[in-house]
Amino acid sequence: MPRLWRLEGTIDTDVLAPGFYMKSPLPELADHCLEAVCPDFARTVRKGDVLLSDANMGVGSSREQAAEVLKYLGISAVIAPSFAGIFYRNAINLGLPVFTIDESFMRTPSLANGARVKFNFDAPELLILDNATCIKLIPIPDFLKELILDGGLVPHLEKRFLQEGSHS
Repeated sequence: MPRLWRLEGTIDTDVLAPGFYMKSPLPELADHCLEAVCPDFARTVRKGDVLLSDANMGVGSSREQAAEVLKYLGISAVIAPSFAGIFYRNAINLGLPVFTIDESFMRTPSLANGARVKFNFDAPELLILDNATCIKLIPIPDFLKELILDGGLVPHLEKRFLQEGSHS
């Protein structure tokens, strides 16, 4: 059952993809994702888990690997009141769903670390299964949803060019 990872404070790209491991292969880099704030994250995260962060998620350097490691580790969505622009764009370009949440929901007690959750990409909403609370997320434009569903920017462009090429 997917669960919620509630991260507090500033989660920057150096915490997501530590500089010391940047030249390492992705699996090794992923082993160190968030270790400075949640040492057991990389070992215990499961496919489908959702990450909830405070405002300005992904601030810092423009390292694409910060979003890439989350996708590699199986995070189904990253939710925050706001994102650093480059992290937000990198996540979408890699096909990692990122949604904003109204700041007022951040005080909701049911959004606790470890809560059992179900993320609905299409709605978009986060259902907290422990108490049947439904948190509405701020929708993203349809063209970004399509890009994410295609697996990111490169697969999206490949799909478009293949479709256009078949019409020639």
